[in-house]
Amino acid sequence: MKSQRNQRRIVAAAVCAALTLGLAGGAYAQASDVTGGTTTDSSSAGNANGGGLPQIQQKGDVSFVSGGVGVDESTALQHAQSEWPLSLRFTGPGSDFLADVHVRVVDAHDDEVLSATSRGPYMLVKLRPGRYTVHAQYKDRDQARSVTVPAKGTAKAAFYWNTQ
Repeated sequence: MKSQRNQRRIVAAAVCAALTLGLAGGAYAQASDVTGGTTTDSSSAGNANGGGLPQIQQKGDVSFVSGGVGVDESTALQHAQSEWPLSLRFTGPGSDFLADVHVRVVDAHDDEVLSATSRGPYMLVKLRPGRYTVHAQYKDRDQARSVTVPAKGTAKAAFYWNTQ
């Protein structure tokens, strides 16, 4: 009986170790698609941006950052909004923050300039001044907002899904 418990503990420990290594490998693989941070900086989870701001990502000539699940990250993103031409927010009932929202931004010529998935309720995007349509999809529900990014200043768009 005691030997069976020990075997179960050993198997459980081996499974935990394998999962930990698998998650670490996945995080390392994701880091190759991210810019703006370093693995040697201990501030903000290894992010050279510091101050709790998530990693800045690049798709083509568009930079963006998303997140806001934790208090530090949420506060950092809210404070950084004035430095980014476009700010997006994703919420549900009771102002619940949403993550995993697929975002697609198209310009006035209907050319896609960004396709990405938000890692949290906030997404900040560096776009050239102009008119854009932001398409946001949460689960199976799509929404679109027209935005004009000014030469100076910022544009904001909020998306709300009634998920109940």
